[in-house]
Amino acid sequence: MNPREDPPPMDFKERLHRATERGQQARDAEAAAAAAKALSEEECKRLHSQYRRDLTDHIEGCLKQLADNFPGFDFETVVDDKGWGAAVRRDDLSLNAGRRDSLFSRLAMTISPYSEYHVIDLQAKGAVRNKENFSRNHYQLLKDADVDGFKQLIEQWTLDYAEQYAASGG
Repeated sequence: MNPREDPPPMDFKERLHRATERGQQARDAEAAAAAAKALSEEECKRLHSQYRRDLTDHIEGCLKQLADNFPGFDFETVVDDKGWGAAVRRDDLSLNAGRRDSLFSRLAMTISPYSEYHVIDLQAKGAVRNKENFSRNHYQLLKDADVDGFKQLIEQWTLDYAEQYAASGG
């Protein structure tokens, strides 16, 4: 065969077979890349459990300090179907013009239970002197979670609540 000559043409059946092989190889490569990127269900559960423990400990530390800073707040650990975390609560009595009013203040922060959405979810709810005025939520995919970022949010939300409580005359 002369180097200038074109190779003999492939029949259609051969070209179809090669195109099919290339398509299958591309699909297999995509699937392998997706599998390597995606976390297994067990790995997601393990990560969620690890992050939940770390963040719950941080929540407890911050809320205990909040309770120490404002005497009268009671600290409690939260473990229920809505999540794990902690809360501080305070009940006060207000006397105005001979009228007795009961005032409650509360801040609760929890990490939601594991779900099929593979996220870590931090929730905070609070009330200052009977006014539900504090509601925050932040979540990230487990594979992208920034635990230090969550810890900073926990600290910031605790500070925000402390400022609101102090401004209320508490």
